[in-house]
Parts: sequence; C-alpha cells; structure tokens
Amino acid sequence: MDIGLLGYAAALGLAAVGSAFGMGAAGQAAIGAWKKCYAGNKPAPFMLVAFVGMPLTQTIYGFILMNAIVASSLPSMALLAAGVFGGLGMGYSAFMQGKAAAAASDALAETGKGFGNYVMVIGLIETVALFVMVFLMGAVS
Repeated sequence: MDIGLLGYAAALGLAAVGSAFGMGAAGQAAIGAWKKCYAGNKPAPFMLVAFVGMPLTQTIYGFILMNAIVASSLPSMALLAAGVFGGLGMGYSAFMQGKAAAAASDALAETGKGFGNYVMVIGLIETVALFVMVFLMGAVS
C-alpha cells in the first residue's frame, strides 16, 4: 500500500471532522438563541442558519486539496504530510469558525444587530483554510 494515499484521505477527512465540530457548536448556539427568542416572545432570526452552515465550506476545501494530492507525483511522505497538515489546518479553522458563529448567533438573536460584522469575523477565520488549501495545492503540483 502507498502511504501517500493516507494523505488523500486525511485532507478530506480531517477537514470534514472540523466542519462537523464547527457546525455542531454553531448549531447548538443557534438553537439556544432561538429558544431564548421564543421564551421572550421575540422574533427568532432565521439568519442564524447561515452561521451554522459557514464551517461546511472547509469540507469542500478538503475535497479540492484531496484531488490535488491524488494528481500529484510527489513522494508518498510529502503527500501524507500535505494531507494530514492541510486537513488539520482546514479542520481547525472550521472548528474555530463554528465557535465564532456560535457567539454571533447569540449576539444577533439578542440584539438583532451586527450581522455584517459577524460575517466579516467568521470570514476572516475562513481565510486560514483558504490559505492552507491554496498554498498546499501549489506545493503538491
């Protein structure tokens, strides 16, 4: 077996794990925020769903990196390292994005203000995953 194939799987798998953890954190916060709105007879903002979905994009980045790794002719250990460290970088970005989205959900539900600011912060965190994907795609090609 070629150990480089583990890098192929790690790029997607680790990014997806981070997306799942991030969406889980954001989803729990959104549900709690909606509950507070319902309990206080306030309108529950549907836009919290956008916050919950934001960490999902790192799974797509992992898939794109996975395809670059599989097409690469680098030595197996280099492909393994690219997949593992790329997947970890993208996955942790997704997890932290979910934590920020959780805070944004709570803040938006309570105040009804700041959606654009919250999206900017969450987008900055996403930039880490984009950099990881793009730089590693350049390194493996």
